[in-house]
Amino acid sequence: MIKSVKGQFIVTIITAVLFIFHILVNVIELSRFIDILFYFIMVFAVYNAGLLTQKYIETNKAMKKV
Repeated sequence: MIKSVKGQFIVTIITAVLFIFHILVNVIELSRFIDILFYFIMVFAVYNAGLLTQKYIETNKAMKKV
């Protein structure tokens, strides 16, 4: 597991981008259960990326103040 906030941020952004790419490539065939599951996982990954972005920005601001 990645312990640094920057590492978690990078891995989460890459994961979210790959899920978005998968959905956009397979948008025509969005009828199978696994594709619908991938869609909901993509939404969760993008939401998680947003939360980690906020955490990363707050951590950088706190470190700059010190």
